[in-house]
Amino acid sequence: MRHKRSGYKLKRDAGARNSLLKGLVTSVIEEERVVTTVPKAKAIKPLVDKMITLGKRDTLHARRQAAAFLETPASVKKLFDKLGTRFGQRNGGYTRIVRLGNRKGDGAEQAMIELVGSELVKRAAERAKRKEERLNAIRQGTEDGPAEE
Repeated sequence: MRHKRSGYKLKRDAGARNSLLKGLVTSVIEEERVVTTVPKAKAIKPLVDKMITLGKRDTLHARRQAAAFLETPASVKKLFDKLGTRFGQRNGGYTRIVRLGNRKGDGAEQAMIELVGSELVKRAAERAKRKEERLNAIRQGTEDGPAEE
């Protein structure tokens, strides 16, 4: 019986499980969304939330704790520079799990774990990019065309 034993074993020994969880958490922080199986998504959700809470704290001790868990220095930098400030006013609930259906090869149920608000950030970036392209096209059109007086 697993009374008062939290976490998921994921059919792996301790070393493989820790490596898997660290890699997935790092990927979620870097990419802001990852497609994986439902049990893995449920297993990393509290870990991602803990990392973002460390990012909100932004002390030297919190940075060292995050660097000890995350695999890349770029993910630590993004956690403290961007995500900590983005979720500064939010009290928990930083991640969302969306079920996507079964995988074709083995029928495993897939899920996407993403940071809340990442779709708004990406949409705003795409909108800004399209606006910049339109402005460049207008500028090129006036520069290349004949001058009307």
